[in-house]
Amino acid sequence: MNICGIEIKGSEAIFAIARQDGQALGHVALATKKIALQDDDDAANVKAFAREVAAFVRDNAIERITIKKRSKKGEFAGGPTTFKIEGVFQLLDGCEVTLLSPQTLSAQSKKHNVELPATLNKYQHEAYKAACAALLKK
Repeated sequence: MNICGIEIKGSEAIFAIARQDGQALGHVALATKKIALQDDDDAANVKAFAREVAAFVRDNAIERITIKKRSKKGEFAGGPTTFKIEGVFQLLDGCEVTLLSPQTLSAQSKKHNVELPATLNKYQHEAYKAACAALLKK
């Protein structure tokens, strides 16, 4: 089973797809590694972003998405744009979307000794951990 992990940073959704074969985890390399939302004050840009995300999910046959949860308040709170991006993913038809806390991602990574493949870019590490945590969480 393949799961798309997403980390939302600023105005970008960063992707990494993980697959589990038996007990082994693996990275599925894709050409699209992130999609940016330009000027989220303009409804046309938000709609264009939503179409691009829907096409990405459809083209890669993604049925499950796990998003690294952002704090709603406090020092590390996510900005308003990140929550718009999250909403776009949650509104996708035919795709199960789950939010996992950073603490859960860290715990699952340590518990199962998740190794980060060399095929990942450094900025994709948290998205990959999100995908792996969803695969490993029973």
